[in-house]
Amino acid sequence: MTPQTKQKKPQVSLRQRALDYLAKREYSVTELSKKLATVAKQYELDATQIPEILEDFRKRNWVSDARFTEQIVHARKSKFGSARVANELREKGVSDELIADALESIKINELENAKQVWRKKYAHAPQSREEWAKQARFLQSRGFGFEIIKKVINEQEDEA
Repeated sequence: MTPQTKQKKPQVSLRQRALDYLAKREYSVTELSKKLATVAKQYELDATQIPEILEDFRKRNWVSDARFTEQIVHARKSKFGSARVANELREKGVSDELIADALESIKINELENAKQVWRKKYAHAPQSREEWAKQARFLQSRGFGFEIIKKVINEQEDEA
């Protein structure tokens, strides 16, 4: 193709890009704002439109921190503890109030979830202090608190 016959693709607006992102998955308002700012810089688009776009999307309920929080909690609660989920939500710009509400729903079944995570990884109770520490670190890395970890591992020792 010669340069004369090559057609330039039309520029996609920030609004359309935001809709495309939201069509694929939920985003928090902060996360979508950062993503749009990056795209605006990359494609030399007008980044001053971002707050206006986000406010319109909020009014239409196309983007919602509450819905995003609910989706993250649903996806993560069976694999991770409340600390890890809360940290992820904080990183995505979710308000402390929404995080506190989400943690209440996670903590209801947190002990049972920790037991399932532990059973999936380990076949038997720890046989030494080092093994106990290793299993505790694993559960801690998954976001479970020390009280939950003690209950899970000590319960396994009692059963053994």
